[in-house]
Amino acid sequence: MSALRPFLRLYQRHPYRLLLGVLLAIATLLASIGLLTLSGWFLAASSLAGMAGLYSFNYMLPAAGVRGAAIIRTAARYFERLVSHDATFRVLQHLRVFTFSRLIALSPGQLAAFRQGDLLNRFVSDVDTLDHLYLRVMAPLAGAFVVILAVTLGISLIDLPLALILGGIMLATLIILPPLFYRLGAPAGRAIARQRARWRLQLMHWLSGQAELTIYALAARWRQRLDLEERRWQEAQRQQHRLQALSQSLLLLLSGGTVTLLLWLSADGLANWPAPGALIALVVFCALAAFEALAPVAGAFLPLAQVSAAAERVNAIIDQPPALIFPPASAIEPGSLAVAIEKVIFHYPQRGEAVLNHFSLHIQPGERMALLGPTGCGKSTLLALLTRAWDVESGSVALQNVALSRWSEAALRQRISVVTQRVHLFNQTLRDNLRIARPDASDARLSDVLHQTGLARLLEGDEGLNAWLGEGGRPLSGGELRRLAIARALLHDGDLWLLDEPTEGLDATTEHHILALLQRVTAGKTLIMVTHRLTGLAALDRICVMENGQIVEQGTHHELISKEGRYWHYQQRIAL
Repeated sequence: MSALRPFLRLYQRHPYRLLLGVLLAIATLLASIGLLTLSGWFLAASSLAGMAGLYSFNYMLPAAGVRGAAIIRTAARYFERLVSHDATFRVLQHLRVFTFSRLIALSPGQLAAFRQGDLLNRFVSDVDTLDHLYLRVMAPLAGAFVVILAVTLGISLIDLPLALILGGIMLATLIILPPLFYRLGAPAGRAIARQRARWRLQLMHWLSGQAELTIYALAARWRQRLDLEERRWQEAQRQQHRLQALSQSLLLLLSGGTVTLLLWLSADGLANWPAPGALIALVVFCALAAFEALAPVAGAFLPLAQVSAAAERVNAIIDQPPALIFPPASAIEPGSLAVAIEKVIFHYPQRGEAVLNHFSLHIQPGERMALLGPTGCGKSTLLALLTRAWDVESGSVALQNVALSRWSEAALRQRISVVTQRVHLFNQTLRDNLRIARPDASDARLSDVLHQTGLARLLEGDEGLNAWLGEGGRPLSGGELRRLAIARALLHDGDLWLLDEPTEGLDATTEHHILALLQRVTAGKTLIMVTHRLTGLAALDRICVMENGQIVEQGTHHELISKEGRYWHYQQRIAL
């Protein structure tokens, strides 16, 4: 239950709307009770009056009361749904913004603990589940409590002992049934939240991996796993529905038993009414209507366990303090950036050996260098540290003689252009995907960078920059994705360029074209290029060869060739 406290505080943002929704729900319940009670008394009194009392019996006022109660119930029900759902959606809006603001502040290392499908499920489905807290728990309980008070006070005007009995039974029902069914339904509620998340995650993997599963003839086996998760989810839902039916059955038994008891007790008269007549019908129908108002309460706590489980899953994200704290502002001189890395040690979580081990590197402003080495030696990790996706464990990283921790996030992102190995395209137009790098870029500028990177064919046809790229840029090849990332870097045009395998997947002709383009546009800028390919390295100022998280060899292309060291062996391997 403690997991719900952060979300209960969000309800303080809209106290008046939520209170109005509860008041309208209470008005609806009281109008329903009044309608049934007055109708029952009116029919009973009319039958007792018979033809002889046709002219003496005042049927106008009760008829007007019945119509008035019906109108009030209809109007109150409409506005109650309108107000309560509006308030709930507003709370969910704030909850989504609050959750996303906490999510976006987390570092890649913190987000790496969650799979993307799991993050999406927590952000969408689990947050949606939290609307049960007000609509199915808080509002019904508040309404039921007021109904018990109102009915007890109303019946006490006719017979106080009878009112206390009815109010006591209803209050005991309100106190006992919800906690009882919360305990009974807690395992099923948590299982529903857990299995729903597992099923949606499996479904996302199945849909995204259709090509691979079909190629390796594993689609049927994966579908069986998906069906198994679905059956477990359905079984948890069936268990909760059985408990819901049991709670309604118990409430029906209590209602019938209470009405029978009231009939038996009122048979000899009601307080000062030795011949109660139609008043017996009034008491009986009032009790029936009051128990109908308690119907949502019996199983009100059944979804609470599911809500709590969803809250715990969301809290697992938003309770994390950001691992990276950026200062609000930083004043750094414009121009090419010097890079100073001193004795850096860095481990990835749950990985024993250090990726970078007492790593040091100094790059002068405007110097262009390449990082070579086997997979896993720390090249991409170094770029991640320079963009401050992670913080170093020990040692220091500085740009322009200013520690990286003193750079504001806006200044750091503005001064660095990055081309990563994995290029992400959004399910938007070509224009939108390019303007991520520079939102104010004109269409002419966008077309220019596409021509520069050899992607002019994307402008062909009637759509041009309005062409829809789809999720992940499915219409594009791997080489086109890579060049589109380079086009973004051209638009961004930072002072420090970090390129991770920029020519991977390109043919020889296109590779030479892209390398010549990069050589031209990065003139006077600082550049670090991670690569396994040896084409075009002679034009760079320095080449560093890495192994086991350290630089083992560095120099110009001609210096390293003359040493016949590791770089020379790389060149010989390519020549063979």
